[in-house]
Amino acid sequence: MPYFHSPAFAGAAFFAATTLFAMPAAAQEPAAGRPPPRISVAGEGEVAVAPDMAILNLTVLREAETARAALTANSEAMRQVLAALKEAGIAARDLQTSRLSIQPHYSEPGKDRNVHPRITGYSVGNTLTVRVRNLADAGTILDKAVGLGVNAGGGIAFVKDDLGPTLTEARKRAVADALARAGTLAEAAGVKLGRVLSIEDHSTTPQPVQFSPIRRMAAEAVPLEGGENSYRTQVTVVFEIAP
Repeated sequence: MPYFHSPAFAGAAFFAATTLFAMPAAAQEPAAGRPPPRISVAGEGEVAVAPDMAILNLTVLREAETARAALTANSEAMRQVLAALKEAGIAARDLQTSRLSIQPHYSEPGKDRNVHPRITGYSVGNTLTVRVRNLADAGTILDKAVGLGVNAGGGIAFVKDDLGPTLTEARKRAVADALARAGTLAEAAGVKLGRVLSIEDHSTTPQPVQFSPIRRMAAEAVPLEGGENSYRTQVTVVFEIAP
């Protein structure tokens, strides 16, 4: 067969050759749209700090035959408590009425169950939330409030006023914990960690203040101990597995 050369034939042969050599390399690349292999870990960070503020729940309860009389007596007692707290250095922004209730009292049912109970009097309760920013004054302020009319309920909680630095340190510890856990998993699996793909912070608002009941109300400064509070944060870190 006679040999002949044409530009079209040469171009087709060159295209076939380059395609043949390119196929193995393309086969080694990950499929389009498929994410790289990764490791996802959760890290926790916890910091314990001493509180620097006390929050008091103080309740004034008064009873009378009528709702008006009970409310008047309660208001007078609460005014005295508020005046004493302000005189002790508590700022107005640290005083807040958290609950006000007016409750009727009913007579006990007699032998005749068909008779409806009747109202025999009323009680009025007024609860005040007090932030004591000088922790050393909490016991004295509590004793003074009790002496002026606080006679029901009551509770105390010790908190940290500014949680910013505490939570920042807890987050740092959470990320460090995640890095350590990821390193352990990668070593156990025989792989190497690549770059960080994402970090997700699961920190939440600190839990609502839990009040402990005030059980001792003496005629002197009430002894109080603040102890320490622990604050915890959590993060999720996703790492790429290095090729």
